[in-house]
Amino acid sequence: MTGTPATAVVVTSYSIHLPADERFDTPDAGLPPVTADAGLPPVTPGCPADQAYTLLGRKGLLYKEPATRLALCAVHRALGLPDGARPDVPLDPGTAVVAASNLGNVATVVDVTRAVAREGSRGVSPMAAPNASSNVIASSIALWFRLGGPNLMVCSGETAGLDALALGALLLRARRADRVLVVGAEPDDETAVAVRGDHAGGPPLRAGAACVVLEPAARAVAPLATVTVGPTVRHRADVPPWPVPVVVGPGHLDPAAAWGDCYGSQGVLQTALAVRLVVEGADGVAVLCGGTDDGWRTALLAPPGEQP
Repeated sequence: MTGTPATAVVVTSYSIHLPADERFDTPDAGLPPVTADAGLPPVTPGCPADQAYTLLGRKGLLYKEPATRLALCAVHRALGLPDGARPDVPLDPGTAVVAASNLGNVATVVDVTRAVAREGSRGVSPMAAPNASSNVIASSIALWFRLGGPNLMVCSGETAGLDALALGALLLRARRADRVLVVGAEPDDETAVAVRGDHAGGPPLRAGAACVVLEPAARAVAPLATVTVGPTVRHRADVPPWPVPVVVGPGHLDPAAAWGDCYGSQGVLQTALAVRLVVEGADGVAVLCGGTDDGWRTALLAPPGEQP
């Protein structure tokens, strides 16, 4: 998905929203640098899901799942909205939402399944039913921020974040949208941890969210980075060499090792971090995301006006 300059896709905003977690974070110092020599200052932790009202306001959050709340916080920050302000604007049909999450509503699905098994369908609360939809994160973002463009949910395993990024770029190139919010969010409740399981001794699951805003380069007013997403390959050895100096992903600048594994949202989080590196002066950054079960995918980011 390289594209000509006329169809190039750029990132115009981004956010990383990871609530503080004592398993990883230094007290009062925020999230640790990804590596000791990365030159990255710690990222300030975001509010936890149960305190999302401090950023989003109280109205409308009742019954929303933790992953949905974290996703809303990440979008709120990426859009630069004031604390407590909910958009009161006309519906925007030109902005699409593509969300990535593998475990976002798994706790509700398990609870609903158990309730049906015990009591039949009457045992399920009507307030829980919307959260049983796998699309609940993407649809909640669209409803909350008044976004009427295409609305997609990606649940494709470890590559989900970069799969969502690729779909966002495709929507722009197909002229199905003028702007795309690519959002990743995962919870770390007991059910999510049990479903995720022990993945080869890797870092434990961590609740968090991230967002990157994509626009066509031709219409972007203040682009931060140009982005290109590569195809999925089955083995890490098949990933082509990176023509850029910095790699964000396993074995390189690895946010999962420093901050915990955000699973389906990891690719979006790593892309947001890569944008930050480009903004801070990197000539180019590669994002590596995936695993042995789900394959591997890459995204390349470069300064605006340059092709990765």
